[in-house]
This record gives sequence, structure tokens and C-alpha cells, in this order.
Amino acid sequence: MIRNQIYLTEEENSALARLARSLGQGKSELIREAVDEFIGRRDLSGRLKNLRAGRGMWAGKGAAPDIRKIRSTFDRY
Repeated sequence: MIRNQIYLTEEENSALARLARSLGQGKSELIREAVDEFIGRRDLSGRLKNLRAGRGMWAGKGAAPDIRKIRSTFDRY
């Protein structure tokens, strides 16, 4: 791992410390999890990889369901 220094407000640090205590994890671990989640949402190459991995997953499973027909049952109520 590579060490980095970050600056947090007092409020951020307090909230992070409370969360770490309640989850039984270290603040650094929570920060790493947050960074991983942030990168996962923003990294377009990861999305493309996931889309490519899912390509063809419906092959051989028949026609897709008729969404309009299914939705019409919800709209009745």
C-alpha cells in the first residue's frame, strides 16, 4: 500500500471515527472502501468491461418479456 495524507474537516473526521467504531473497522479501511466505491462509479472502463461481460447473457433464453404488458398491470391500481 502507498501512504497518502488527506485533510478532513473536524466534522468529517468525527463522523468517520464514529462510523469506524460502530462498524469495528479502522478509519483508513473506511476511506479505502469509499475511494474504491467512488472509482467504481466513475471509471468508465470498468463499466465497459461489465457490459462486455454481460453480452449475450440472454442468448437461448427465449424472447424478452413484454414490458408494456407487465407495466399495464401496475398502472391499473
